Amino acid sequence: MSVQQKSVDTIRIISTEAIQKANSGHPGICIGAAPIGYELFADFLKFSYKNPRWDNRDRFVLSAGHGSMLLYSLLHLFGYDLTMDDIKNFRQLGSRTPGHPEYGKTDGVETSTGPLGQGLANAVGMAVAEAHLAARFNKPGYNVVDHFTYCLCGDGCLEEGIGYEACSFAGPQKLGKLILLYDCNKITVEGKIDSTFSEDIPTRFAAQGWQVIRVDDANNLLTLRAAINRAKSDLARPSLIICNTVIGYGSPLADSADVHGAPMGEANLAKMKEFFGWTEEPFTVPDDVKEHCKKIADEKLGDETAWNEMFAKYEAAFPELAAQYKLFMKGIEPDFKNIKGLFDFDKAEATRTSGGKVLAKISAVMPNIMSGSADLAPSTKTELKGVDYFTPENRLGRNIHYGIREHAMAAICNGIQLHGGLQALCSTFFSFADYMKAGIRMSALMNIPVIYVMTHDSIGVGEDGPTHQPMEQLISLRSIPNIKVFRPCDGRETAAAYVSALTQSNPTAIVLTRQNLPQYPGTGLKALLGGYVLSDCEGTPDVILIGTGSEIELCMGAKDILASKGRKVRVVSMPCMEEFERQTQEYKDSVLPPAVKARVCVEAASHFAWYKYSGDCGEVIAMHSFGTSGPAKQLFEYFGFTKENVAEKAELSISKAAAQFNAYAAAVKASEKK
Repeated sequence: MSVQQKSVDTIRIISTEAIQKANSGHPGICIGAAPIGYELFADFLKFSYKNPRWDNRDRFVLSAGHGSMLLYSLLHLFGYDLTMDDIKNFRQLGSRTPGHPEYGKTDGVETSTGPLGQGLANAVGMAVAEAHLAARFNKPGYNVVDHFTYCLCGDGCLEEGIGYEACSFAGPQKLGKLILLYDCNKITVEGKIDSTFSEDIPTRFAAQGWQVIRVDDANNLLTLRAAINRAKSDLARPSLIICNTVIGYGSPLADSADVHGAPMGEANLAKMKEFFGWTEEPFTVPDDVKEHCKKIADEKLGDETAWNEMFAKYEAAFPELAAQYKLFMKGIEPDFKNIKGLFDFDKAEATRTSGGKVLAKISAVMPNIMSGSADLAPSTKTELKGVDYFTPENRLGRNIHYGIREHAMAAICNGIQLHGGLQALCSTFFSFADYMKAGIRMSALMNIPVIYVMTHDSIGVGEDGPTHQPMEQLISLRSIPNIKVFRPCDGRETAAAYVSALTQSNPTAIVLTRQNLPQYPGTGLKALLGGYVLSDCEGTPDVILIGTGSEIELCMGAKDILASKGRKVRVVSMPCMEEFERQTQEYKDSVLPPAVKARVCVEAASHFAWYKYSGDCGEVIAMHSFGTSGPAKQLFEYFGFTKENVAEKAELSISKAAAQFNAYAAAVKASEKK
């Protein structure tokens, strides 16, 4: 047996042993796709195990993330900081070998994968980033950015709609340095895919503009090698390599769903070892395999050394460009306070319009921003002005036509962001955030600062009706850990939302209006606090009016009505609950004094987020149903979003607070008499 084949079998055995020890995992793909993983790591993948984040490494994405032990075995064999104890600790609490690959937890893991198809779309984004950065920084003789993106997917990734969306985008973009290795075993959790996935995959991908290559038997390393070489030779098209595999190959459960998502059992593991002639002790890498893989990994270190030497010459020849490259890779954070006119707004306008102006000013000093939309840039105002579109003919473009592919768009942006060197931003109508939810969630889970601009944010959409009027989307996004949701009330708060998004590491959703809103004195960088006093009164307020976005106008109007009746009113703008909750308790109490029980919270969306701030005497004016079709002004009146209603609810809350206080005072007095 060759040491190459023995290495493949080592991956199979070690992976299956770890899954068996954990009594949890997916052995089938680890066994069947082991030759694909070995061939890629041994003969193609450009990496540095001593510097896993080296800029010019090839990217490898395991889109079929349930096969995580396959990746962990490869990383262990090829020198990454992943020990055999880590392998033995597979799927255990706090381990570096979690059940699905997690970005930031394990060296060599480029992205968190698990939901099928997400990784495939991430890989497309990485290929986009590579193509753009190469066009920007490469010079003849100096290929500073020059790597491939490889992705291993399974049947499930291609069944998911996001897989179709991402591949349909990648084909016309001619992302020739993207290579998709398809582990075609025709088995999913429920069994054979004959009745669920019988389409002609080669024809589908050819129609999408991909090069299609077949490997009839993925156990043949020579055939695999030839296929990958052929894929690399065609830089005009992304490549699909259909690798016919047998799930759980060599085990008694081969070619069945029984080996997909559960340990195979000690008896079946023993029989599989017998099939492969395996006599090593558990969790043992044979010496010749260890030496073979180490030699390969050490030789690959030369790629980074050569790149460093080339970059030193590049830096001497093109010092300004080299400095810009370093800045891109580090991340650009300009002095926002000195961007001329960033906070200058003097007339009523939709916050989507304000957002477009802010983005134009910021992108002029942040040339690393790539912005795209799901075919809605004219409405979302996120097209970078004076900047070309990214196309096969113009890789320098920083605007992206994603087409009507919201789900893939979000995940592609994750890939662009993960690649390094670029700031990803995408946009659509807020009601379509549901299509993007899985990608947004992955941004938050990985803690990467993708910016999501969501416009047409409420019943203010008007005549388009309830299908386009987001009701539950705000609470849906607010429920995701680690994301900031900004709903600004004017241009200056919109500018602050962008500043926040570009100065912190987590993702941000900026939610903007279609309809015009006033500009308010006192807004601006205060919005970075999440919530603040926009308009106050002398002394202790009788009532606090709290709102976001377009409903601040109602709060300000209600304040005038109440003030004419002698009421002392404070208006609090709460553009970002997440940021407000990060402030000290002292600050939060200064904005919302606990002693002031009379409060009204106003937002033209779901009511669920507001009871925390309204308290037991407060009122919430929000949506309890879907919207309806009609002119925006009439809809706001129909659903009770008027300054008069806010003022009326304020009086009700004041009465409730007074009644509560009187009851408490009476109870205290009665107890004193006793």
